[in-house]
Amino acid sequence: MIATTPRSASSPSSRARGLTRRSLLGSMLAAPFIARHAHAADTLNAYSIWPENYARPMMEAFEKASGIRVKFIRFSSGEALARVNAEKNNPQVDVLFGGPVETFTAGQTQGIFEPYVPPGAAELPARFRDKAGAWTAIADDPLVFMTNTQFLKQNNLQPPASWDDLLDPAYKNMLQMADARTSGTAVTRIFSILQVNNRDEDKAFAYMKKLRQNVQLYTKSGGGGTLPVGLGQAGGGIFFIVDALFTRQQGYDVQLSFPKEGIGSAAECIALIKGAKNPDAGKKLIDWATSPAMQSLLAPNMINFIPASPKVETEPGLAAVLKNANIIEIDDVWAGANRARIVQRWIAEVLNAT
Repeated sequence: MIATTPRSASSPSSRARGLTRRSLLGSMLAAPFIARHAHAADTLNAYSIWPENYARPMMEAFEKASGIRVKFIRFSSGEALARVNAEKNNPQVDVLFGGPVETFTAGQTQGIFEPYVPPGAAELPARFRDKAGAWTAIADDPLVFMTNTQFLKQNNLQPPASWDDLLDPAYKNMLQMADARTSGTAVTRIFSILQVNNRDEDKAFAYMKKLRQNVQLYTKSGGGGTLPVGLGQAGGGIFFIVDALFTRQQGYDVQLSFPKEGIGSAAECIALIKGAKNPDAGKKLIDWATSPAMQSLLAPNMINFIPASPKVETEPGLAAVLKNANIIEIDDVWAGANRARIVQRWIAEVLNAT
């Protein structure tokens, strides 16, 4: 049995309401490190940063493979981080599942994770694992520009190929993107802008203040603006590719493009909560999520993450979209250490700018 909160109207899962996704549960689910005959009373509680329609098939597959009952509640990354931190003296969950690495490195500095190194960690690239085992990546998720095709035609525009293209007056009050107070997508966007400006904070914030003039709405969740862009209620925005591709797969006429200067990508991670009441069950989920067993289920479930495991191939359609992308590496340690300060500056100088 899996318990969740109702789907948020601002998340990609709302667009999938009514869609039934079935995990492909074959022999690959029989991961050798999972106890096949787990006691019926074994349970696991988690906060998921992945939207329900991404997390649910993964949790169902784990439950079937392990016999461990999973209960999860979905929050945006900022909300999940704040909640786990507030509960650190009496943890309510065992695992934080999914979400960008900056969220996990920030949580690491707050001391909310119990180090645990899963068996497959040694096979992962260095950027996908914390040396001390505070968190481990389960996928990778680049940012992308997404624009409405009809909007581009009406304004005689090409899909944006530079950060400066989003400053075009045609985009005035026509962009939607995530709010850094609640969304890890927004935090990755901000650190991408910082990175392409060589961490010159004044220059980066000057750009974001200009961009603010074209923003129609900052959404609570990272994928909250994808449906309005798909419907033409907004002209474009900056989203994780997992949400942008899902929008296109749902039949909306949108264009995906990347800035020539580069754009960031966030490793999607998992971590064991310090003081977890069900640590053994939590470790089994981490073992499974960081292995090919789970990551092989991403593509069949139309979940457009890049698998972290080198043993799982990226879905061909996703690989084709990324072929010419200039993906830059964000220093996740620096981002985690400076997350709160940078977000507060964004609130003061960009969000609340007059």
